[in-house]
Amino acid sequence: MANAASGMAVHDDCKLKFQELKSKRSYRFIVFKIEEQQVVVEKLGDPSSSYEDFMASFPANECRYAVYDFNFTTNENCQKSKIFFVAWSPDTSKVRMKMVYASSKDRFKRELDGIQVDMQATDPSEMSLDLVKARAI
Repeated sequence: MANAASGMAVHDDCKLKFQELKSKRSYRFIVFKIEEQQVVVEKLGDPSSSYEDFMASFPANECRYAVYDFNFTTNENCQKSKIFFVAWSPDTSKVRMKMVYASSKDRFKRELDGIQVDMQATDPSEMSLDLVKARAI
């Protein structure tokens, strides 16, 4: 396990589902997890999913990556959307898990072309809807 970052595979499905979210708006969000040395899709949120549904998708004691397609209205009253990348690493998760997710994050993010905002969260308050809105505008 000398080089965890380069040894982590990314399942093709991750990139495929991300492209569907980005280009076709097929999903509101995607939650990814690391399983057996590769990043896999854990959960897909359909386009009608709320931000609360997204927040409820994160386990309390395990790390995850996620992308969220956030729609908002600018101060000029324009409809826009931004794709957020969230690295969820709760304080209660195991140290080894946090290290694996932290060392693999940048490589995984590079596989997903089109991320506009990057967020790191250790508890739900660090990715509240108010914070997301503030980062989007």
